[in-house]
Amino acid sequence: MNKQERFFALKISSIMATRMFGLFMIFPVFSVYAQNYENTTPYLIGLAIGIYGLTQALLQIPFGYLSDQFGRKPLLIIGLIVFFIGSVVAANATDITGVVIGRALQGSGAISAVLMAFLADFVSPNQRAKANAFVGMQIGMAFMLSLLIGPLITVNLGLSGLFWVIATLSIIALVIVATLPHVKPQAQYKLSIPNIKHILTANLLRLDFSVFSLHLILTCSFIAMPVLLVENNIVALDLNDNWKMYLPVIALSFIGMLPMIILAEKYHKTKTMLLVAIAILLMSQFLFYQTPLNYTTFFVLLTLFFIAFNALEAMLPSLISKTAGTDKRGLAMGFYSTSQFLGAFVGGVFGGWIYNTSGLNSVFLFTSFIAIIWWVVMLTMKQPTQEKN
Repeated sequence: MNKQERFFALKISSIMATRMFGLFMIFPVFSVYAQNYENTTPYLIGLAIGIYGLTQALLQIPFGYLSDQFGRKPLLIIGLIVFFIGSVVAANATDITGVVIGRALQGSGAISAVLMAFLADFVSPNQRAKANAFVGMQIGMAFMLSLLIGPLITVNLGLSGLFWVIATLSIIALVIVATLPHVKPQAQYKLSIPNIKHILTANLLRLDFSVFSLHLILTCSFIAMPVLLVENNIVALDLNDNWKMYLPVIALSFIGMLPMIILAEKYHKTKTMLLVAIAILLMSQFLFYQTPLNYTTFFVLLTLFFIAFNALEAMLPSLISKTAGTDKRGLAMGFYSTSQFLGAFVGGVFGGWIYNTSGLNSVFLFTSFIAIIWWVVMLTMKQPTQEKN
């Protein structure tokens, strides 16, 4: 990437990472501290966490479409304002229902598709995977920091204080958005059946299914992995120690994914690298199901998982932007992001249900089955060509 592309990717990744950091911070603490709210039940705790993904999924397509009509920047501002309002509602809640409403509003600021389309607008096609890998790295770091900082904030300020910090993060993201250029859309189009069909080609649908499967597997895995760490006495998982396993894994996985990204982009082996990454993901899930776990085996399998995950997170958005026409890129990214958040929502629902009814290991059997279906689906995909204009 040239200097201008790197600076623009830094801004986009900072906005994305700031929002995701705010989202991730509640994961390690909410189930414990939610008991302080009135009328709390296990169902409402799960709903407060999961409803964010549901409203995100429902609104990614409208936000993506509207960004094609009115430009990316106005939709980013609207989305972050809605996210801020949701954070304030959750921060002031004394009843768990208020938190559910606040989380739903947070998810209604569905700007992920707009951010990815904005990135694709300003980064050349042959550099797009690098830009997406950079965004993925920022999100990975946000995830790691959230595991450390989220509990520290909550211990000292409570969940209300945590949501006020998240609201402050949305203001920081708005400041970054203010520095972005406002570019008028290249073309106008109606949200009609023919235009929707235009972005529902076989290859685009395969990519949408890919991100659905990827985030379904991610959510299911993180239902099971923290429990496995405790059950196998691998890490003393109190609120401040769980990052000790994840931090070195994330660092190694970013190094491990680079050869796949280089082969996919520089040597045009995209389909091959997608199949390799899915196969590595499948192997990690099946070995989690089959292998007796100690510190070493868990570390190796988790590293394999994140190598595949990070590579796929980098390659898939780039492929979407190359496959979709430039005039409907926001709409295509909307379908893509909808699939992503639906995958997380479905993964949480099914992962929790399988864990409850069939045991922890059965979660990895389920994710292995999904990965096999995914690999077969992608086997039929045509090798991607140069970006459509």
